[in-house]
Amino acid sequence: MLIYSMGVSVDGFINDRAGRFDWTDLTEEQFRFHISQVGELGTYLCGRRLYETMLVWETDPAMRSNELDATFADIWCALPKIVFSRTLDSVQGNARLAKASVAEEIAAALGATDKDVSIGGANLAAEAIGLDLVDELRIFRNPVVVGGGTPFLPPIAETLPLDLIETRTFGSRVVFERYRRARGGSD
Repeated sequence: MLIYSMGVSVDGFINDRAGRFDWTDLTEEQFRFHISQVGELGTYLCGRRLYETMLVWETDPAMRSNELDATFADIWCALPKIVFSRTLDSVQGNARLAKASVAEEIAAALGATDKDVSIGGANLAAEAIGLDLVDELRIFRNPVVVGGGTPFLPPIAETLPLDLIETRTFGSRVVFERYRRARGGSD
């Protein structure tokens, strides 16, 4: 299963107009939940900006300053990553640059593991959604309206029916929403 999971504002943006996401409120409760979810993945596909943001978990020993951070760093470092970039010549850590199309890389990643695969980065996920390849959306909706920025979901040409399969409200008031594609059937 291919999963697209990100933190968003109430109005659906993954970062604000200045490209910041410091309004996300990652509490210990949410971090433990996130660690559990990432630990269940077989591969992570990401765009260049997300790869560069997350690289610190593989390269900076200061990111292991406490037990939770060390646990996440261990999981993240062990997780194979495929990076989609037009500008990078090389990547570090447990990552490789994508060599094939998004569809081909997704098919190969899903075929290489019996675990779920996650895709991150709005532009990359938008391409996968446009190719009808994303099976599940996981949204961490933060209680803030930012008024603009990078949208979680791209404009689409056709209706995308979903089934809400899980919700959870964290003590921080962040709401986790998990949707699965409603495949088959008709109206």
